[in-house]
Parts: sequence; structure tokens; C-alpha cells
Amino acid sequence: MAKVVVIIPAHNEEQSIGKVINDIPKDIVQHIIVVSNCSTDNTMKIAEKAGAIVLDQQKKGYGWACLMGIEKSKDVNSDIVVFLDGDYSDYPGEIPKVIYPILVEDIDLVIGSRVLGKREKGSLTPQQVFGNWLATKLIRVFYGGIFTDLGPFRAIKSTSLEALKMSDKTYGWTIEMQIKTVKQKMSYCEVPVNYKKRIGVSKVSGTLKGTIFAGIKIIFAVFKYRF
Repeated sequence: MAKVVVIIPAHNEEQSIGKVINDIPKDIVQHIIVVSNCSTDNTMKIAEKAGAIVLDQQKKGYGWACLMGIEKSKDVNSDIVVFLDGDYSDYPGEIPKVIYPILVEDIDLVIGSRVLGKREKGSLTPQQVFGNWLATKLIRVFYGGIFTDLGPFRAIKSTSLEALKMSDKTYGWTIEMQIKTVKQKMSYCEVPVNYKKRIGVSKVSGTLKGTIFAGIKIIFAVFKYRF
């Protein structure tokens, strides 16, 4: 049986992190790694109590948290790495659906597409919808990759993840993975996933500064990996 590890980057998610961990199917997932990214609340304590391996990343940035989680996943010899947000907007119970193409069709990367799934009204802001559309359009134009979403809920073979040599430290993390997958001619697909309003306020789309900075990073990433 494939060893599945879930990595959850989390910044001040004390209201939601326990719910996320509790909803992860333990018969499928062997290890849950929560990476607290500069949290100042009880995220770490709650995650540990819920049974997760908890790490403390003091360098601020989504990518920094993911990179730390990846290093830890090597210690437990994972076959598949699943990335999931800690705000309870994703449905952890859909993990079997997201990893299915890897297990059955030997796909390298699977993106959980919120665009193809059912979304609760207001779960994605207008700027997120537009940003996803623009970013995926640019990936198609410049790299030939066909995606509908940059959704954080995704699964990838551990060997493929290592081959991508991920490096982005902040908001460009998701698009970097997708662009590099296409450039390295790895196999990929999307599966529809459902999406609901997050618990708490988004650190990115919930603020004007976060939205603008994320948008700039994503656009920059499109051209950064062009050459």
C-alpha cells in the first residue's frame, strides 16, 4: 500500500486546524504534517493534540512552510504527498479522490480543481476567480499546460516532487509546481473538488496588500520559469 503523507501549512488556524486533521481519512493517510508558519495562537498545540506531526517554520511564507514539510516527509518515506490548507475550506474527506489518479493511472501530479467542483457561494473572492483564470490562461499560452485552477489541494508522487526541485518561498508555490510539471513533461490531471468558505479571514485574499502581492508573484512566476 502506498504511504500517503499530508502536509498542511498553517498560519494562525487555531479555529480550524483540529477540524481539518479530524476529517482526514486515517485509513488512507499514514502521517499528517502541520507546519505552523509564524503562528501566534494555539495552532501548534491543537494540531499536536489532534495527532499531527507539528513543525515550527519561523520564516514567513507559504512556500517556506511547504518546503519544511517536504523535508520532514522524507523522514517517513512517503510515496505520495498531499497538500491541504489548514482553514477548513477544502474537504479532507476527498483525499482518496485526489490520489486516485496516482494510484491507478500512475499520474505524477493531481490538482484538486475548485473550478470543476461545487463551490459554496462566496468561498472564492472575485479577485481569486480572476487570478485563477488569468494564471491558468498564461500557463496554457506560454507552456502548453491545461489547468483550470491553482488550487492548494493537490497530490504528487514523492519522487516527482523531488525532481521538481521546488524553490518558491511565498505565493508563487502552486504555480511553480504546475509550470515545472509541464516543463519536465510529467503527467498531470485535475479532479473536481468541493470548496466552502474558510474559517477566519484569509491572509492573502482577505487583505488588499495580500491580494496585490500574490498577484504580482504569480504573474512573475509565469515569466520566471519561461527560460
